[in-house]
Amino acid sequence: MPVTYTAHNPGSAIAVFPALVGLYAVVYAEPPYNEGPEQVVGFANGLPAETQRPGFTLVAADDAGGLVGAAYGWTMPAGRWWTRADTEPPAHVRNADKFAVMEWVVHPDRRGEGIGAELMRRLLDGRSEPWATLASNPAAPARAIYQRAGWQQVGGSAMPDGTPMHLLLLPLSAAPVQRC
Repeated sequence: MPVTYTAHNPGSAIAVFPALVGLYAVVYAEPPYNEGPEQVVGFANGLPAETQRPGFTLVAADDAGGLVGAAYGWTMPAGRWWTRADTEPPAHVRNADKFAVMEWVVHPDRRGEGIGAELMRRLLDGRSEPWATLASNPAAPARAIYQRAGWQQVGGSAMPDGTPMHLLLLPLSAAPVQRC
């Protein structure tokens, strides 16, 4: 089925949230996440606050059957980094605005079609921040996809439940040439 991509600002994203919560429930029920209803409710309850972050943008991928993928994030301002990070990023990264990718999900039945890559391309295209960053579970299959797409690990972290995470960084077109 053909896929339509739509970028959303905080006002228009709210209409996507019910479908996004449903997609989140499907994706995060899979191993290694194994999330259940409690985590899904927590995700749903946190979405309105996410739209209040500076630079919030959501890109949705729909086909005739509904939402098949989505990615969203917001600007992490200069001087800020991931709260539970075990190391600091290089100074030139910390001292710059970064685009923090908070979710990047594709329905399991639609993976391998390039939907995820197109979501990320559209989400990051034209961003003013020189870097994009995200946290990834190292046990998730997506972690290898991020590495192939050029994301570099710059540290680690842990979720409140203790799940280890890799903190990844991707230079965007405005990024300085320095390597991490």
